[in-house]
Amino acid sequence: MSFYTSLSGLQAAQTDMSTISHNLANVSTNGFKKSRSEFTDIMASNFTSDPRRLTGSGAALAQNKQMFGAGSLVTTGSSLDLAIAGDGFFPVKTTAPGGTTIAYTRNGSFGVDPNRFITDAQGSRLQAYAVETDGTVPGAGTLIDVRVPDSSGAAIATSKLSLKANLNAGAAASDVEFDRTNPASYGSATTTTIYDAAGNPQTLTNYFVRKAPADATSTASEWTVHSFVGDVELNEGGTDIAFDSSGNLLGSGTFSLAFPDAGDATRAPISFDLTGTTAGKQPFSVASRAQNGAAPGEFAGITVDNSGIITASYSNGDAVKLGKVALANFVNPTGLRQTGGQYWSASGLSGTATMGAANENGFGKLMSGTIEGSNVDITEELVELIAAQRNFQANAKALDTSSQISQTIFNIRA
Repeated sequence: MSFYTSLSGLQAAQTDMSTISHNLANVSTNGFKKSRSEFTDIMASNFTSDPRRLTGSGAALAQNKQMFGAGSLVTTGSSLDLAIAGDGFFPVKTTAPGGTTIAYTRNGSFGVDPNRFITDAQGSRLQAYAVETDGTVPGAGTLIDVRVPDSSGAAIATSKLSLKANLNAGAAASDVEFDRTNPASYGSATTTTIYDAAGNPQTLTNYFVRKAPADATSTASEWTVHSFVGDVELNEGGTDIAFDSSGNLLGSGTFSLAFPDAGDATRAPISFDLTGTTAGKQPFSVASRAQNGAAPGEFAGITVDNSGIITASYSNGDAVKLGKVALANFVNPTGLRQTGGQYWSASGLSGTATMGAANENGFGKLMSGTIEGSNVDITEELVELIAAQRNFQANAKALDTSSQISQTIFNIRA
């Protein structure tokens, strides 16, 4: 019988060493939680046994208890590296041959995959609550896969353009035919970025050509405005404008700039407003300009605040709230089933997941730009490993002693 008692001790020590080795192997695994082997003694008895004469029959594994103490927190600077300071797990949607399932992890190292979903290194998608535009979670909350739009806002073609300039009335009239490649054929020029119907930026260049005055002594002036987008002239031949002797613009300062191929929907006419433009004895300058076109915003970055709101920012200044990071917790976390890959799944021992968000009752604080490392203490594990080794050696010695006693009995002669 002592053989089996010593054998159970050997198996217990070996299980303890396996658990410790597993902990040490994952000392650098983000979100890993160490385990501790706990054992119980074995007693063979019944109601007729004299309790004063009972001897034990060895040891058995009671449980490999998971230790959910906090791991070390490391600042990374990446906005999608998330850590939970306190209780809770990140729910992620994993894909398996049988379909998708929800797993739970403490490893908050996330990124954006080629399909623009927020995923971990294994491709599992972070789960978050759908939110309104102001970041509030409607109703009881609906869990979604978080997907980052690659653009924001609609393209708007430029239909209105205003330009307030100061023309130099002292500039001499050109005595050569206008040619935009010849600076001597115009007095001044300015460029404005406009947008077509697809949101593509284009450059509109306005050339101001002073006409020869009918009266050389008059301070009034007349000009022709030539407008080009690329190599295409709008309003072929230009548009005439005039100023009185005080430099004020005469007549309406607004006119339409039309492309030669006006039937093209991407080249709609542009209302050009020169109201406020003057002609005086000062160098050419532009006081203000504005246009109403816009390009869709391109994705520029993503942030997660302390409450878990995920916000994507775009080049046009838009900030779009994509969701609120969901957290899960359990009545008995030590009953969770380890499935590998820093994942846990719910079991009958853990109970079902209770869903919530950061800073709520029962859930920890969410930290962006931080990752939680393993909670394994190398020094502690090495000490435990030495103890497990000694236990193994002691049980091996007990087994050897039992063997020697048996051999002595076998060698007895009558």
